[in-house]
Amino acid sequence: MLLRSVLRSAAFTAAKTRRPSSLLSYLLGHTAAAASASAVSSRFYSKAKTKTTTTTKGKVRVKGPRGVSADDAARPDEASSVDDDLNVEFELPTDPLPVTYDPALDVGPGGRPLFSFTKSFSSLTRKDACTYVDFSLDEWKAMLPEGLPPGMVKEFEETRRCAVMVRQSFLDLRDNFRRIVDPPIRTGAKNSKRQIVLDGPVSCGKTITLAMLVHWARSEGWLVFYVPKGREWTHGGFFYRAPYSDLWDTPVQAAKILQDFLKFNESFLQRLPCQIFDPIPLGEGAGAGMMKGVDSMAMPEGSTLYDLIHTGISYTHAAVGVVVRLRKELSLVKDLPVLFAIDQYNNWFTFSEYEEPVTVRSCQPIHARELSTVNAYRSMMHDDMMVGAFSHSTAVGKLRQELPDVPLDARVMLPRYTLDEAATVCHYYLRQRFIRRETFSEENWKKIYYLSNGNGSEMMFVNWK
Repeated sequence: MLLRSVLRSAAFTAAKTRRPSSLLSYLLGHTAAAASASAVSSRFYSKAKTKTTTTTKGKVRVKGPRGVSADDAARPDEASSVDDDLNVEFELPTDPLPVTYDPALDVGPGGRPLFSFTKSFSSLTRKDACTYVDFSLDEWKAMLPEGLPPGMVKEFEETRRCAVMVRQSFLDLRDNFRRIVDPPIRTGAKNSKRQIVLDGPVSCGKTITLAMLVHWARSEGWLVFYVPKGREWTHGGFFYRAPYSDLWDTPVQAAKILQDFLKFNESFLQRLPCQIFDPIPLGEGAGAGMMKGVDSMAMPEGSTLYDLIHTGISYTHAAVGVVVRLRKELSLVKDLPVLFAIDQYNNWFTFSEYEEPVTVRSCQPIHARELSTVNAYRSMMHDDMMVGAFSHSTAVGKLRQELPDVPLDARVMLPRYTLDEAATVCHYYLRQRFIRRETFSEENWKKIYYLSNGNGSEMMFVNWK
């Protein structure tokens, strides 16, 4: 019994970490037809058995902690029976998906509808809380071309559907910024915050909430500066001491920042004129050193923000200077709402990956605030709309409550799943056949909710057997 318990534990760990990743191909070709869905599902979730120690398509196969010994090899029948038991216990979802929408299946807790039918997050109200909204993967990628959050992609792969749950915390965040742009006529409305820091426990949904906010703002026609991976601003590439300040330039990251910002916003930027015509300082290029005899570059009159960004992409020496200038230009835009959305924001309040030589044998770490790009965008002490989300998965350590350059009331704590939200999530997993119907019961999902303390990641990968 002890060995069987160990084997089950190992198999459950393997199921969490080694799930098939080919679902993105399926999601790209997803249609509403049940026959097509069944064919694709069976192709990517076949139940082929192989004599391996890894996750096969459809089932989790593991050996003991120390592999197979010579004695085990001499007893193939016994080893085979143990292996077959593990396959039964830890079988991955292989059932064909049901049709996309079916009133008989789309039932949430208490018989309430499981889905809200809408083309954007704009029309959702409080009545739509604890329901799911369905978009195609192509729609998600079109609205978030900078990249989808890894947690969101994993959810889509596991459930084989690109749907997200509408939480009350998201509706509150959306309405906060909506009131700023379109103030209500009635008096006594809630005060709105222009700067917000999303904080909360691990796996409470900060990153996905931020991505949903960006999706909504862009569907409303806003200009959104979205940074899905703030940690990348402080890691990798080249770094040089800026010749025009005491900060450090990172030209590789600067070029990537400009390219990402251009992906969705190109049409907006072509219509927005530059309002600052001071020369742009030049620094060292990525592996190219300084330009000889030139220390600045001027933008011609009549240039647009698209021209400014294209200059930074084309000339590596100007990349950092353009990123810094872009921050000032975006503060002057009045023709449409501008929102800064920064994920992994907490990485900008700790040390970067870079180190400055002090002596021949020692170096000192460079803080994120000493990087030109981070220094230009980190502060929230302004009137621009800005939201930053902490990411505990990057493990930067616990930060103090009062952050520099951040208003004292900016931090908003995002809760984990409530009991009603957990009920909706479990019914959605059941509907997508991520959970076996014979193992699903109100008693079971409530046990899992309380044991996981509302942690969404743990609720997804817990053993429902």
